[in-house]
Amino acid sequence: MKASKGKGPVKKDKKEVLKPVEDVKVGKRKAAIEADKSRRKLAKNAKLGKKDPNKPKRPASAFFVFLEEFRTVYKKEHPNVKAVSAVGKAGGEKWKSMSPAEKAPYEAKAAKRKTEYEKLMKAYNNKEDETEDDEEEVAEKSKPIAKVVEEEESAEEDDEEDDDDDEDED
Repeated sequence: MKASKGKGPVKKDKKEVLKPVEDVKVGKRKAAIEADKSRRKLAKNAKLGKKDPNKPKRPASAFFVFLEEFRTVYKKEHPNVKAVSAVGKAGGEKWKSMSPAEKAPYEAKAAKRKTEYEKLMKAYNNKEDETEDDEEEVAEKSKPIAKVVEEEESAEEDDEEDDDDDEDED
């Protein structure tokens, strides 16, 4: 009797699917991988937590400038709609249907906001640089005097050794 094609259950040996290298955990290595993941997570959280409240906020794009105005108009026309998503969807559809000429005033406002933001960021970065310089000066002043003297003496000794090497070359 011949086996029919495509009919009936087909039995194949299912081999284990190979896991990616990162997912394979063996013995002592497992603890090392988990420790590495936890370190990455802590580092990521530390980076996210260091937001400066004085830093200027990024400017709105042309679409969001349009949406600010559209939101008030939409709420007047549809006072019963409370969902934020409905306003966003309607605004998105309207924005897509607008011609470039209709979008131009919003793009101009966005560009103006962007230039103002860049000016504020330059001023902010200058202040940051000044505070970092001040912190470095304070750190240097707070060093114990003995360490400063030792550093100067070791630098002088290094210079003398360099001079001795120069004489040997002649």
